[in-house]
Amino acid sequence: MTMTRTWTGARVLRDRNAGLYLGGVVVSGFGTSAMWLAAGVWVKDLTGSNGLAALCLLAMWAPSLLGPALGTLADRTRRKPLLIWTNLALAAVLLALFAVDSPDRVWLVYAVLFLYGAAGIVHDAAESALVAAAVDSSLLGDFNGLRMTATEGMKLVAPLAGAGVYAVYGGPAVALLDAVTFVLATGLYAALRVRESRPEPPTAGWRAQTAEGARYLWAHPRLRPLVLAGGITMLCAGVNGALVYAVVDGLGHAPSYAGVLAAVQGLGSVAVGLASGAALRRLGARRFAALGIAVVAAGVALRAIPSDPVALVCSAAIGVGLPCALIAVFTTVQRETPGPLLGRTAATASTLVFAPNAVGLALGAGSVDPLGHRVVLVVLGLLLPWAALPLRQRPAWVRERQRGVAR
Repeated sequence: MTMTRTWTGARVLRDRNAGLYLGGVVVSGFGTSAMWLAAGVWVKDLTGSNGLAALCLLAMWAPSLLGPALGTLADRTRRKPLLIWTNLALAAVLLALFAVDSPDRVWLVYAVLFLYGAAGIVHDAAESALVAAAVDSSLLGDFNGLRMTATEGMKLVAPLAGAGVYAVYGGPAVALLDAVTFVLATGLYAALRVRESRPEPPTAGWRAQTAEGARYLWAHPRLRPLVLAGGITMLCAGVNGALVYAVVDGLGHAPSYAGVLAAVQGLGSVAVGLASGAALRRLGARRFAALGIAVVAAGVALRAIPSDPVALVCSAAIGVGLPCALIAVFTTVQRETPGPLLGRTAATASTLVFAPNAVGLALGAGSVDPLGHRVVLVVLGLLLPWAALPLRQRPAWVRERQRGVAR
């Protein structure tokens, strides 16, 4: 089994297109992770307001509500040129941050971050569709796992690098660094060898095309349960994420200790990303996602125990469990969706899975003071296994076959 896993992962890395994609993920992910941290610190330094600094995350998350409509763009044009031009556009937009030098220009930071988030949705939809065409279907689980490993790995190192650049050179330097990474990623995407035919002219309007992706996702017997389970899991993950500073305070540490817990969680995600391809083949998408949800539930509930070793183990468990559901969802979307529909379907799935995270953050922030974080964590840990309930439903084609046999 170990040899099979090693061989399959090596096949992904040796595949020219997969290697180029992963290179682009590493390069652009470094700049993105650095920018996310620096933007909030920058706004905090300029305004002195924690609330205005927190709005940076909201500005980046807000476009996710437009995900299905933005993803339709990836089905109306060739995906490789769209990836290239999206990266170049982001590089150009980031340069506008050189004009931010006083509190009255902070609005530019929000505007750029909003465009950043919107372009990221288009980018991810185009990338998901292009990967499905360029990488062998049997390797998609391994590829998505390695992509998760690359993304989470950058989150471990890039924020520190971004903070260092910001401390020495200021916010515009971080924006320039991010812009350069997008240009470098563009070069990697341009080197992809993918044959794409021009999409057929649309026979319906934008709204109707967007609805096609949502209808396909909802009607599909394999996709709907996974997306429902993923969305519920991310809702609970948002609540858990809002409690992190209360957990740190309960351990008797300074707020900066949250960075240690985040790093341990990231290490867990890196580890599961390396093993996800083999696990998906062995367990199947539903059982892989359900196992991940169970691990997250245990990690969240036990986080209520005021112990440093327990807190570290729980962070690692959450880091291992959460990617299981996400990798299962998006690998299945790539495998089960026809190419012409894949951009909008992937974007719709992304909205349904990730938008609840923002709702969870608000719920967690509102419940921690009146209830206390330990009560919320225990209740959350008991509720999380219910997120796997949709995964227990039999697909429609199984029910039809069983009814046919019964007759």
